[in-house]
Amino acid sequence: MDEKLNQIAKDVVGSAMEIHIALGPGLLESVYTVILERKLVDLGYFVEREKPIPLVFEGIRFEMGFRADLVIEECFIVEVKSVERMLPVYGKQLLTYLKVTGFRLGLLVNFGQALLKDGIKRIAN
Repeated sequence: MDEKLNQIAKDVVGSAMEIHIALGPGLLESVYTVILERKLVDLGYFVEREKPIPLVFEGIRFEMGFRADLVIEECFIVEVKSVERMLPVYGKQLLTYLKVTGFRLGLLVNFGQALLKDGIKRIAN
């Protein structure tokens, strides 16, 4: 499983880099999300965009605890941002999403950075 997760992470980063090189920063988050989804589908992945994730807490079920930007192969979350500066809370939110779903790995990708490598954060549960 670790090998599969690492390959997904590698493909997400590679695809995100291609997008950022071609388009640069400054577009809406939704634009980057749709294009990244398409690139990953073209690589053969099963990808769900804006997937509602239910949450159960103390017997109370919330049909939509949150929406994941991209869920890949039902085991990996990608949260897409397009902001000038990453806030620490973004990583904490993704970690919470991983805990709620039971997924082990996710990526936070901020297309708003001048250099995309400065906008990618790997989060493990």
